[in-house]
Amino acid sequence: MAKKKTTPTPPTPPTDSTSKIEAIKNLIFGENIEQYDSEFDTIRKEIKSKKELLQNYIDEVRNELMQSIDSLSTDVSIRITDLEDSLQAKTEALAEEKVSRKELGKLLKNLGEKISS
Repeated sequence: MAKKKTTPTPPTPPTDSTSKIEAIKNLIFGENIEQYDSEFDTIRKEIKSKKELLQNYIDEVRNELMQSIDSLSTDVSIRITDLEDSLQAKTEALAEEKVSRKELGKLLKNLGEKISS
């Protein structure tokens, strides 16, 4: 059996992946790459400004909601206090109108005496 002689292949020099990417970009996009980069930068800036605008709007709405909640809470507290005061007043009025059993007994006794006489 004869041995096959293999010729050693020279090692490939290490290549930088970014340079490959740049070469591919230049092949695909060519001279228009700067225009595309400019358009992408413009779009990024617009997205960033819209994001800030939306964040500001969200903050404003949050503040308005918190103010509305505080106002509603205060209104509910005032109404509850008014209802408690009204209930207390009615309870006191009923207590004043209540006639004791002794008083009622005296009145009935007087009524009975008036009827019999």
